[in-house]
Amino acid sequence: MEIVVFFSLFLLVCSVSTNQTEADNEIVEQQISNQQPCPQDLHAVLRELTVSVAVQKEQIANLQKENQDHLTKLKELDRHETELDRQKTEIDQLKQQLQDKQVAFSTSLLDKSTGNIGPFNIDTTLIFKQVFINIGNAYNKHTGIFTAPVRGAYHFECHVYGRADIMTRVALFKNGERIFIILELQPSHFWTSSNGASLLLEAGDHIFLRLSADARVRDSEGHHTTFSGHLLFTM
Repeated sequence: MEIVVFFSLFLLVCSVSTNQTEADNEIVEQQISNQQPCPQDLHAVLRELTVSVAVQKEQIANLQKENQDHLTKLKELDRHETELDRQKTEIDQLKQQLQDKQVAFSTSLLDKSTGNIGPFNIDTTLIFKQVFINIGNAYNKHTGIFTAPVRGAYHFECHVYGRADIMTRVALFKNGERIFIILELQPSHFWTSSNGASLLLEAGDHIFLRLSADARVRDSEGHHTTFSGHLLFTM
């Protein structure tokens, strides 16, 4: 009798233990099932990621296009700036060429008074003090020397005023070369003489008038003794 009761109790315990284990397994499987997303959720996440990536690609493409547009505009601005600089350089060159072509001067030996220059013991460069016009500033009123600013053809004229008994002899020089002479000697009264020449000058060539030794030249308030010149054309 005791054996039958013990065996019945043993079967009951085993049955309860088995049922408990199965219940625990069902709880664990339910928790795992709750933690893992279903296939439908995964597809939704992938779709969202795909759309997000597509939007970002489009934004990147737009930014790249804007950047390229900015680079194109910068290159265009650089080109315009370069073109403006070139045009400015050309304008400056044209202005300089125009200024170089505008060369003319006209002078008188004395500024206001009447008087004689010479005679001296040596040949003397005449300094024409009264400047009527000096376009291009090629004539130096302190030295009496005209300096050619550009290569070209120039024309020069000189008129001198003299008085009886002493010779008037004035020569025009190109650098160290004598080009022409104005020579006059009368027994009485006053006289005027003149001469002129057109010359091909290089830039930097000097033109001046020199009074010969023992000669004399005169000027007055009427400006009888003058020295003038101008550029005909460049070459």
